[in-house]
Amino acid sequence: MTAIESPCILVCSIDLKTGYCFGCGRTRDEISGWIGMTPEKRREVMAILPARLETVERRPRRETRRTRMARERGAVG
Repeated sequence: MTAIESPCILVCSIDLKTGYCFGCGRTRDEISGWIGMTPEKRREVMAILPARLETVERRPRRETRRTRMARERGAVG
């Protein structure tokens, strides 16, 4: 039996519209129950994550460092 690693990419924030994590696409219940899931259940969840990630809104919830620096460069120049 091969273990399935977590799809977590350390972008842990839930899209309030869909209920899916912006990073991995799992729900809160799936995230909290991941360790206790059977390999079969994990495979089922993994199979639907790409479609879920297409539905989350990809806008950052706060200004990123890159966006702030670009904005500041534009204001200065």
